[in-house]
Amino acid sequence: MTRTPHLTMLWEQHDPAVQLRDRFGFPDAAAAGDWVARSVERHWGVRVEACERITMSSRNALAALRTPLGPLIAKWSVASDVFPRLSALATLTSWLERQRLPVSAPVAAVDGRLQVELDGTSIGLQRRIDGDLLDTADPAQLRAAGAVLARLHRALAAYPDAGRVADLVPHPKTPGTSIAGWLADAPGHLPDPACDVLRRLLSSAPGMTLPGQLVHGDIRSANVLCAESGVAAVLDFEEMRWDRPVVELARSAVLLGTRFRDWGPVGTDVHTALLEGYCSERPLDGVETHWWRVLVLWYSLLMIPDGPDPTGWRAAALRLSGAAPAALP
Repeated sequence: MTRTPHLTMLWEQHDPAVQLRDRFGFPDAAAAGDWVARSVERHWGVRVEACERITMSSRNALAALRTPLGPLIAKWSVASDVFPRLSALATLTSWLERQRLPVSAPVAAVDGRLQVELDGTSIGLQRRIDGDLLDTADPAQLRAAGAVLARLHRALAAYPDAGRVADLVPHPKTPGTSIAGWLADAPGHLPDPACDVLRRLLSSAPGMTLPGQLVHGDIRSANVLCAESGVAAVLDFEEMRWDRPVVELARSAVLLGTRFRDWGPVGTDVHTALLEGYCSERPLDGVETHWWRVLVLWYSLLMIPDGPDPTGWRAAALRLSGAAPAALP
């Protein structure tokens, strides 16, 4: 193998060489690249011509590889407590690909495993999917992302082994309980008018009788690759949880513009375009419609920092609370 990989942090402001040593136990980039190349050749039978880049986030790492099969991505974790979940999610993602969902499915190892545990890590291999991060200024991409999210929710609801995954992922409280508890002790830096609107919406909300199911957990621009006006792939299922689809839809609408180091709000036109695409595949019922309005405002308020607000989350929440809710198609 040639070329020492370039080291980067996905979003943290740390020295990547230090983190590679302290978190992953490699003395330098060359040693990490050699380990990845040897692991891929041994377990997948694929020769690595170059490990071009290693990107780290928390206790996870991703290596961009050049191989005779084309560009591949090796992802590994040293967080042993999540190894069973990573294995279950690899199986689920492979199943989603067979349902014709646009996902980055794992490449099976020589022995058939989709996630391999070795040297204190859990590692998987994927093909690189060409595309650009979702552009929230492109209405066609937004509608396409909404439609794919609806299809993903429908597929996840039908996953045959959902019970196994459900035992391994977080189960948040129902939104009514979560929001009521949060409002009872809302941080003092939040705008009172927007909090008052949220209280009124919550008080008139119907009971959340909708069943929970598996949801992606982290739909945002950084995890949606697009090609022209369509979705090429939904990435990174590691944050999967058990929740209501409308909760994920609302959270995704608010956070859709966030990337790795850019956490600014989007406008209600973006919310509406995502919602239109979603409803083209899975229309919301009356209960979900009300909760969509509650949840979009709540998630917007949650993002307001206690201190400088350079991207304008406070102004966005105030506009949202004072404007008519996004219209349903």
